[in-house]
Amino acid sequence: MQYSLQLNGQTHSIEAEPGTPLLWVIRDELKLTGTKFGCGVASCGACTVHLDGEPVRSCQTFIDDIEGSEITTIEGLESPEAKAVQQAWVELDVVQCGYCQSGQVMSAVGLLKENPKPSAEEIDDYMWGNACRCATYQRIRAGIQRASEIMEA
Repeated sequence: MQYSLQLNGQTHSIEAEPGTPLLWVIRDELKLTGTKFGCGVASCGACTVHLDGEPVRSCQTFIDDIEGSEITTIEGLESPEAKAVQQAWVELDVVQCGYCQSGQVMSAVGLLKENPKPSAEEIDDYMWGNACRCATYQRIRAGIQRASEIMEA
């Protein structure tokens, strides 16, 4: 079946079977590999993308449910929140192995768009479900707090 996707500001025509996860379209058809496969059941957050500005798990978001929506992957982030998160991640050396980081960044940007000054508890609540194999949760929280400060300046 033919689908038309708005991804990172561009229109793409995709041939896919109904029920195909968005993750596989992004990675296999469009060759954008920043969005990672982690668990396949929406439990780890590695595959997080933005759908109409909201973080969603692309492994459980299906191609036939998203036509007409705007999809943003890690490669297409350009908002002030994204720039602040990227700067904070570098300043604080948040990343260890890096596998989960595209999903962490996508969720962090979603949080800061919704709540530009989150408390530590609000960060933990929002980021719950984004797994980090290296357990850098304290650095991720600090990175989000620093990104919030950067946005204030």
